[in-house]
Amino acid sequence: MPKWLQKQLAGAFLHKNKYQIRLLNQCWFFYWDSEENKVE
Repeated sequence: MPKWLQKQLAGAFLHKNKYQIRLLNQCWFFYWDSEENKVE
């Protein structure tokens, strides 16, 4: 997981921002899925 995403998630959890947590979670799965497809 990229450092910038880790920092954003940590801040979202700290402030209990459910909207931002969901958005960043979707970003992570989109990023993870696209990286996984590059390997194949």
